[in-house]
Amino acid sequence: MKTSKLFLVFAIALFAFASCSEDINSTETDNGIAAEMDEKSAEVAALCDSCDFTGTLTEAEVASLMGMREEEKFAREVYLAMNAKYNYRTFANIAKSENAHTSAVLYLIKGFGLTDPSPVAATEFSNPLFTDLYAQLTEKGSASLVEALKVGAFIEEYDIADLQRHLAETENASVAKVYGNLLRGSKFHLKAFTNALKVQGATYTPTVLTVEEYNEIIGN
Repeated sequence: MKTSKLFLVFAIALFAFASCSEDINSTETDNGIAAEMDEKSAEVAALCDSCDFTGTLTEAEVASLMGMREEEKFAREVYLAMNAKYNYRTFANIAKSENAHTSAVLYLIKGFGLTDPSPVAATEFSNPLFTDLYAQLTEKGSASLVEALKVGAFIEEYDIADLQRHLAETENASVAKVYGNLLRGSKFHLKAFTNALKVQGATYTPTVLTVEEYNEIIGN
């Protein structure tokens, strides 16, 4: 995360400049979601299937786990906030998945005997970058449902870029397996937000991934 902080700030600026508000009237219902999920739940177990905790992690691997723990938590909390405002099922469903993602990273952190960097409180983060981003993006998403969906797409873009970078630096098989599973999930989430925007008559312009990478993910 440290190496990408300035890039993320720049990408946020581009995203804010490129995105414009549109009014939306429709909402969707959802069945409610749990705020927390036990790290040994079936979904988390699937993400960590056959993981073992032998060997020593590199400094880059440790740093990436600490960053991804809060990055996935941050995504979950933004989506929960957007679902609370709009009662829109896409946010509810993806928040569930992000909860499994952050718990899967926590599973690795604990398995390798590391200390969880994230505060217990749901919307608090040890990395001030995520504190600032949570405030900025929830405010931006509060302008309209379309803006909220664009916020979701932006978060998933950044998550994909980070996970791809971490995978290139990762030597440990268990860490690589979990990151690969998270990457597949994030690509699915980006496609889901893009499709939701289409339903609302809106489009999304990527600001982190290249247009070619984005189109390949969403199937254009």
